[in-house]
Amino acid sequence: MNSHESITAPLSAARRTWNGAMRFLLYAAAALICALLAFLIGYILYRGVPNLSWQFLSSEESVINDIQGILPAIVNTFYVIFWTLIIILPLGVGSAIYLTEYATNRKLVSVIEFATETLSGMPSIIFALVGMMVFCQTLGLGTSLMAGAFALVMMTLPTIIRTTQESLKTVPQSYREGSLALGSGKWHMIRTVVLPSSIDGIVTGCILAIGRIVGESAVLMFTAGMGMRMANFGGDTIGEFLSNFFGAAGSTLTVSLYVYAKERADFDEAFAVAVVLLAIAFLINLAAKFAGKKLKKN
Repeated sequence: MNSHESITAPLSAARRTWNGAMRFLLYAAAALICALLAFLIGYILYRGVPNLSWQFLSSEESVINDIQGILPAIVNTFYVIFWTLIIILPLGVGSAIYLTEYATNRKLVSVIEFATETLSGMPSIIFALVGMMVFCQTLGLGTSLMAGAFALVMMTLPTIIRTTQESLKTVPQSYREGSLALGSGKWHMIRTVVLPSSIDGIVTGCILAIGRIVGESAVLMFTAGMGMRMANFGGDTIGEFLSNFFGAAGSTLTVSLYVYAKERADFDEAFAVAVVLLAIAFLINLAAKFAGKKLKKN
């Protein structure tokens, strides 16, 4: 029997049984994950959607007037997401590019990669304590949304670096060599060949980071505060504006969810907040995917 006949020979009964069993287990695992996801989303929508109203979404909480509202939490959530992404995207992507494309000391790169992997798996409460000690107390930011954003930068930066690195490593070396052979400089090659080819992985890292930012509560409770009032981002003078803009404190949606569920045992409002969180995460992920496709096309 030659090699071609051995390759095309029918499988034995035992091997067919084994393959069928493994295929069944894979399908069962995938179906279980999809079922759990559908159950979680369905139950949150079932409990939360009936408690949503325009007043709940567009009002500030008032005990005197008996008004429940999460508008301050929505504004604070977008504020924290914006500042965290503004900081981590240049730092994370730039660090990954340097480690992958420019760094020559491979031992140092291995140490940095090990450190980022360790930080990625570190409990968020540790980042909360460090953020409170460093940003709130040592740097004098106090309990503020900006201190919370800086703490989230520490927590999510390793994720951006590692996912971007792995995405850059998937670009074939021949792409780099071909671009350099045509006369491109190092940075021009990275900007026009490597980054567009790895944009999917970079967007995936951004989505993972956004998911962790949106869903984080411990870090923000220690650094950004738990006040469910509209933060003052304005001021009459430049000094007051900067002080209010960077020193405003308040709770985000995840912290508000904790307050409703744990402190007040008000689960109807808690599930309504959960629905808003799901909607924001879904819209941000769609926007990130769309931006990734546009960048890759350009």
